[in-house]
Amino acid sequence: MSKILVVDDEKLIVKGLKFSLEQDGMEVDCAYDGEEALDCVRNNEYDLILLDVMLPKLTGFEVCAAIREFSNVPIIMLTARGEDEDKILGLDHGADDYMTKPFNILEVKARIKAIMRRMHASGTPGRVPESIECGELKMSVDLRRVTIGEKEIRLTSKEFDILKLLLINPGRIYSRDDLLKTIWGSGTPADARTVDVHVRRLREKIERDPGNPEYVFTKWGCGYYNKR
Repeated sequence: MSKILVVDDEKLIVKGLKFSLEQDGMEVDCAYDGEEALDCVRNNEYDLILLDVMLPKLTGFEVCAAIREFSNVPIIMLTARGEDEDKILGLDHGADDYMTKPFNILEVKARIKAIMRRMHASGTPGRVPESIECGELKMSVDLRRVTIGEKEIRLTSKEFDILKLLLINPGRIYSRDDLLKTIWGSGTPADARTVDVHVRRLREKIERDPGNPEYVFTKWGCGYYNKR
């Protein structure tokens, strides 16, 4: 059973999401402000968080950034505005995905299930190793854990999936469209800028010098790849 945290100060939205997700067999906790949300995450293990941007006490951006200090749990940001700046800001703070209000509950559940499938998938049977090494970087595929030297690197689920895809397919160049279809799934509202933001954040976490990468390379005009 998946355990979901729904965070929104609009109680009718929380009530509707909770009811619908529980109908699909999910366990749902609720929080109505940023501080309550952080307390929930610190004291419980969640499979995914639905996090509104406009919250009392702490904004959704602040909550997301604080969670990323200690957890890699997938986060879908909920925003009442559709401006690109809000979406990019959410991704910059560590969100994995975003949805604009008003949203269709069926789409919310489809996004959650897609992330759950990717989180639990181990890739094509017999082809994806349990662990991958690339220089000082080590990835445990099953544990979804990345270390460089003795330091653990906390990646979001999307950042981990991008890095895993590049590491298990060294030399193959993935265009932005390839990554959108593979990591986000077909029909996603995400765009090329979303991919670039995730790759930039990934490089900031794993590269000693993001401008001179060792793990995630750019083939200008084509896409991203790993040499390994």
